[in-house]
This record gives sequence, C-alpha cells and structure tokens, in this order.
Amino acid sequence: MFGFELGEILKDKITGFKGVVMGRTEYFTDCIHYGLLSQKLSDSGKPIDWQWFDETRLIKVKGVKKVEKEPRKSTSGLYPNAPEN
Repeated sequence: MFGFELGEILKDKITGFKGVVMGRTEYFTDCIHYGLLSQKLSDSGKPIDWQWFDETRLIKVKGVKKVEKEPRKSTSGLYPNAPEN
C-alpha cells in the first residue's frame, strides 16, 4: 500500500530534494519508490530529470497544496485514433 498520493509535494530527508510525486513503484521485495519531479528548472531553464527515492526517505512538505491533475483526454495510449465499431 502506498503511503503518499500522486501529486503530493515530498522532500527527501537526506538530500533535501523536493518534488511532485509523478510516479510510484512497488517491488516484489516490498520496497516502494517514488519518482519526484522538481518544480524548479535547472540553471539552463530546462526541467530537472525525475529523481527516485525509497518511501522511507520521504516526508510531506507542509503548507503546500497537492498538484491536481487535469481530467484525462483520450489522446494517448496504444491506439489513440483507433476506429470505433
């Protein structure tokens, strides 16, 4: 069971890295990892690559709102323009 929700803002207790939960993975060995995307850009103005952290290293950042995702549009997937019956 996941301890954090997608869209929450988390902080790594060791490095101080902060980011939005964009993905999460549960392994057969019971390890759970979260992919965090920084809300800041690099010095060159580009997004910073996702960073993955073990759940035990993460804490919620207090005082910030969860990032809500937009309603999904049917424009992705294996066959986004597949014909209907």
